[in-house]
Amino acid sequence: MTDDTPANGAAQPAPPQQPKDQTVRMNILAQYVRDLSFENVVAQKGLTGGEVQPEISIQVSLDARKRSADHQYEVICKYKVASTNTADKAKLFLCELDYAGVFHIEGVPNDQMHPFLMIECPRMLFPFVRRILSDVTRDGGFPPFNMDPVDFVALYRTEAARRAQAERPADQPLS
Repeated sequence: MTDDTPANGAAQPAPPQQPKDQTVRMNILAQYVRDLSFENVVAQKGLTGGEVQPEISIQVSLDARKRSADHQYEVICKYKVASTNTADKAKLFLCELDYAGVFHIEGVPNDQMHPFLMIECPRMLFPFVRRILSDVTRDGGFPPFNMDPVDFVALYRTEAARRAQAERPADQPLS
């Protein structure tokens, strides 16, 4: 048996307590297409001459919910991509995609969980969404639509500001 007492006889100080591990851990457990539709209006109605100059509009909405298992959340990203001809505003195609991911998340404080779910989780799913939208538009007879990255932080802030505005009483002045 060894003696851990220093030569001067003083007891060794206790090692400092390590803080609890606050490392954020996120795993994607599953990801899947919840709903997908593609409507090729040009093929249905026929193109009525003239030059086509497409204009594309994109709507993104997000939803998240806690699952029954500990530390598991489902995040749903909904994308609506519509293309119209700039000349006559005729609809060219409409694509709607609901894409979901199931995440195991630990180490995120409760007050930060909502922004984490609405920013980081969709950011992890985005490359898969982008590929699906590109493939579907190409397979639908159009050039592949390679969507620019979505700024989920700006989207979150805009939605938070919109909700704060909606909750503010009408007679309360802006600050």
